[in-house]
Amino acid sequence: MAAEQLSTRCCVVGGGPCGLMLGFLLARAGVDTVVLEKHGDFLRDFRGDTIHPSTLNMMAELGLLDDFLRLPHAKAPAIGGFFKGQEFAFADFRYLPIRCKFIAIMPQWDFLNFLAERGRNYPSFHLRMRTEATDLIQDGGRVTGVRATTPDGSLEVRAELTVGCDGRHSTVRERAGLTVDDLGAPMDVLWFRFSKKPGDPDETMGRFDAGRILVMIDRSDYWQCAFVIRKGAIEEIQRAGLPALRQTIARLAPLFADRVDELKDWDQIKLLTVAVNRLRRWHQPGLLCIGDAAHAMSPIGGVGVNLAVQDAVAAANLLWRPLNAGTVREEDLDRVQRRREFPTRVTQRLQVVVQNNVIDRLLRDGEGLPAPWPLRLTSLVPPLRGIPAWLIGVGVRPEHVHTPDVRAPAR
Repeated sequence: MAAEQLSTRCCVVGGGPCGLMLGFLLARAGVDTVVLEKHGDFLRDFRGDTIHPSTLNMMAELGLLDDFLRLPHAKAPAIGGFFKGQEFAFADFRYLPIRCKFIAIMPQWDFLNFLAERGRNYPSFHLRMRTEATDLIQDGGRVTGVRATTPDGSLEVRAELTVGCDGRHSTVRERAGLTVDDLGAPMDVLWFRFSKKPGDPDETMGRFDAGRILVMIDRSDYWQCAFVIRKGAIEEIQRAGLPALRQTIARLAPLFADRVDELKDWDQIKLLTVAVNRLRRWHQPGLLCIGDAAHAMSPIGGVGVNLAVQDAVAAANLLWRPLNAGTVREEDLDRVQRRREFPTRVTQRLQVVVQNNVIDRLLRDGEGLPAPWPLRLTSLVPPLRGIPAWLIGVGVRPEHVHTPDVRAPAR
């Protein structure tokens, strides 16, 4: 059977935060855009569920913040932790000169459904679910679209520009043969959840001790937990057995000692294989990669989603005019990389410093490792908590929405 064929200005591969934000912004600016998402819905657990102040600011610039914050969410105005049993304050967003002085903790599927619903208000927004990109279409050294599979058969999407937003295991990146530089990561993460009980603290925090790290994210009615392990240690942990893991968690976080039995089997625990890498070149003629497809981030600071959203905003700002004119040049794509590569490099460098000097040393034992001096300093001098809050919540070179709204009334 012949493949279904579509033609569009921009084909976005991947319906995560980066892809849907880009698709929404381009369609809002009048660019005919097709977004391909391989799953049938957005209901996948243990994804990045932190919406940082930078992203909330973008929602305000779009006039969507009030509606967005009506969705169920928890607020984290500060981040602290326990280092070998001693409590430290680290980042406090209330010191920042921004509109939303908190991280919104919200299921990512709610965020994605919100963007998809708003995108459908524009006739130039086309979201194709259950549509998996499998290959690139190339003609004369230029990418001219993608091939995909759907429940109804094959699909070919011809596009002036194809944008890979399909994550750290990007099919687009692989098919394009783009070179990836691996910066290394000494850890992986086990994700699971515990119930929340009356009397539990209302804050997101971390617990750090020799050989063990647990991050506890307050999700209002339950705790989403990230147990950090040495890279590749999952088989060793599974051989030791689930009771041993429960005991380790109970010793590290006594708060959960009465509920570790909620972990009844390994199916409740999801492994995140941590990678920190980036492309040397984010583009080739007719093709651009952004978000995790261009730079996989460490979970440190939870900044990956928000960095990807900022990539999408920058790409839309720089590309909506040439896309509408049908004249996207490689220089236009290079402008996106030059705009976003600097904040990516700085953020990844900070993550690698923390990985090598704190995380790795703790996981290798860390019995005599003192609390890092920045943690001691921010606890002693409260206003200094605004510095990590800015780096985590706003980031390096924050983006602002400059694309027009074709449905807005003329002024």
